[in-house]
Amino acid sequence: MESKQKIKKENAESGREIKHIGIAADHGGFELKVQLITALKEIGYEVEDFGAYELVLDDDYPDFVVPLAIAVARGKVNKGVAICASGVGASIAANKIPGVRAALITDNFSAHQGVEDDDMNIICLGGQITGYALSEELVITFLNATFKGEDRFMRRLRKVETLEKNEPGSK
Repeated sequence: MESKQKIKKENAESGREIKHIGIAADHGGFELKVQLITALKEIGYEVEDFGAYELVLDDDYPDFVVPLAIAVARGKVNKGVAICASGVGASIAANKIPGVRAALITDNFSAHQGVEDDDMNIICLGGQITGYALSEELVITFLNATFKGEDRFMRRLRKVETLEKNEPGSK
């Protein structure tokens, strides 16, 4: 992985818009969230924490992931990071918000391809599944990726947006 100093320099020079990001986690991702916030701030990101703000073993991921997803959908943060124990619940909850394209990511290819081709705007991680070093690498890859906007990708996004507006099979 690139050094943090190199990433910090590239972020400062790039003028990329993705500087204000959101992050949320329940108890299953709390420790990873705290570590990622520190790392992301070190390399120049403004990180808005949507909770949990303390470790509470019986909290529920929707209570933190849904406000993050709403902020992403409304453009209050550029991209989001959602963490629960496996990442599955965070992904399910985030995708209930129209305009959110969230996915559980466990590899570098998907971390950038999900943005480049599918305009993914929330990365979901498993705090009990994916180790810290890989999680940091995946988040940075996700944040540095850019949607290609090619015709075929736009066509597919329009189909997804249509699904959000209409109940499938209701015609």
